[in-house]
Amino acid sequence: MAPRELHIGLTYDLRDDYRDAGLSEEELAEFDQPATIDALAGALAENGHRVDRIGGFRALLGRLQRGDRWDLVFNIAEGRHGFGREAQVPALLDAFEIPYTFSDTLVSAITLHKSMTKHLLRDMGLPTAPFALIERIEQVLEVQLEFPLLAKPVAEGTSKGIGEDAVVHDRAQLHKLCERLLHQFRQPVLVEAFLPGRELTIGILGTGKQATCIGALEIKLLEGADAEVATFRNKEKCEELMAYSLATDADAKRAEAIALRAWQAIGARDAGRVDIRADARGNYQILEMNPLSGMHPTHSDLPILWGLAGRQYNDLIAAIVDSARTRLATPKAR
Repeated sequence: MAPRELHIGLTYDLRDDYRDAGLSEEELAEFDQPATIDALAGALAENGHRVDRIGGFRALLGRLQRGDRWDLVFNIAEGRHGFGREAQVPALLDAFEIPYTFSDTLVSAITLHKSMTKHLLRDMGLPTAPFALIERIEQVLEVQLEFPLLAKPVAEGTSKGIGEDAVVHDRAQLHKLCERLLHQFRQPVLVEAFLPGRELTIGILGTGKQATCIGALEIKLLEGADAEVATFRNKEKCEELMAYSLATDADAKRAEAIALRAWQAIGARDAGRVDIRADARGNYQILEMNPLSGMHPTHSDLPILWGLAGRQYNDLIAAIVDSARTRLATPKAR
């Protein structure tokens, strides 16, 4: 049994560390604000742990090479380059046999690539909207999906690349949008059926059979917001442009059941979110899996959901650490 007090390393990528490199605000969006790291470190300390702020991949590598070790690493590092960027810190920690919170390298890499995630979900019998992947602009002519469609970069988060023009109604609009996204993000574009119905993000706590739903967060756009979808602008200014409420009706419970099945099927760990939206017939479809959710106490969806359920931020962090400890104490746990 692990001791109550742990020596916990904290891995993260700060926006300020990349801003001097000339990145735009949208390029910085996946990285964390100092307030997030302060809140996490404070919560871990309040829960009785010794906290060591490490930083990103390169800082972690340097510390490991110097011989530093931790009982557990609380990892929220996003990484900078490649489809496996969210898997880089987990892979490094695996190589040094140091346990960490949240999902492993396999799940982290798969879920960042939205098209691969949807292939897996579909093969597992889970609902996700029809989709196509555009790697070259010529492939727009091959798309056989019914309009309207939504297009976005295949491996970004925080609604990066999703603007007012994200929903397209004909092939000419789709071509124009895909051309811009391919050039701007240097990665394939996911094109999928636009879902006009209710949007929920489902919080999950735990791993495997021990995983449970925290609840369903309903998202509605306010006056002045970009229409129809959670664009990058809407997400960055969510306090002004988006309304959040806890959904507890029977319909939301259906969405929770789908999210939990997906979480367990894909092998995600400890805590995260599953984003879901209803199609025109009211059938819920999985939009994205988020096993590495934002952890800002008042700006990120998972802590917002936790708080709306009447629970304290420090307790969420304690529950995540407890989930990791339980998982690590279980033979053959992933």
